[in-house]
Amino acid sequence: MAEAPDLVAPEPGRLIIWTLLHSYIGKEKVTNWIEHCPGPTSSQAGKGDACAGCPNQAICASAPKGPDPDIPLITARLASIRHKILVLSGKGGVGKSTFSTLLAHAFASNPQSTVGIMDADICGPSIPKMMDVEAETIHVSADGWNPVWVSDNLAVMSIQSMLPNRDDAVIWRGPKKNGLIKQFLKDVEWGEMDYLIVDTPPGTSDEHLSVNSLLKESGVDGAVLVTTPQEVSLLDVRKEVDFCRKAGIRILGLVENMSGFVCPSCKHQSDIFKATTGGGRQLAADLDIEFLGSIPLDPRVGMACDFGESFIDSFPDSPATLALKSVVRQVGRLLGDQDVL
Repeated sequence: MAEAPDLVAPEPGRLIIWTLLHSYIGKEKVTNWIEHCPGPTSSQAGKGDACAGCPNQAICASAPKGPDPDIPLITARLASIRHKILVLSGKGGVGKSTFSTLLAHAFASNPQSTVGIMDADICGPSIPKMMDVEAETIHVSADGWNPVWVSDNLAVMSIQSMLPNRDDAVIWRGPKKNGLIKQFLKDVEWGEMDYLIVDTPPGTSDEHLSVNSLLKESGVDGAVLVTTPQEVSLLDVRKEVDFCRKAGIRILGLVENMSGFVCPSCKHQSDIFKATTGGGRQLAADLDIEFLGSIPLDPRVGMACDFGESFIDSFPDSPATLALKSVVRQVGRLLGDQDVL
């Protein structure tokens, strides 16, 4: 028998779980529960009249009541970070983690900025490899866990730095993953930073709900959504946009990755992934979100990630670098930072 879903966040977070029930028990009944639900942290959770018949009644009745006591600690820990950015994608394999590293390197190219990446992809951490710190381990001090520093102004925190063997699989259920994400936010000594980039796994699962609920008080500036041009990717991005709106996450904009291959010899662009329904630009227009730009394919991006190098520093004249810098400036403008590069 399948496990009941955990309610990891009150208010809009729980709506994400309950919308899945529409096709099983009817939208009208679920809507009634949502409108009259006291919430899992209420003293009436699982006991009120509106709880009768709800599949989460037993979970709410046994859940701890009151706000999470760690929220104020997280808020205090992150108070010195000016901007917090989520990088999301509904589909795996669209280059979300690659984009996160490129974005971090771009921000860190300004020596006046300090940047951190939190790898929230607990079961598939790849940021340390892309940052060439895969062999590094975290250290614990009186102030908490110390992230791994890639350079003087760029730091990384990932479960990869905690594994005894880099090939060890992380086989964890939601509550354990949520607990580690909380520790990354509460116990890591991030210090004063200009940007904290949170790289999330694909989809709309426990990790996303946890990050959103834990960061809500400290303030998330918004999310950058990453897609590729083809409809099979756009299909999941629509769900990601719906998730952000229901969870109250500001959408900074949409980036279309791998939008075409530019031949380094003749400069001709070929569309590897056909935009059969208009691609990311059309989707952004349809959903009324900002289109941040298209980043073309460059095989050297993968090579730079394999060797843990900064692609924008190694290949400053690449069309992908020029497109990425345009995206970074757009993100900076939305954050109120005009001189990000």
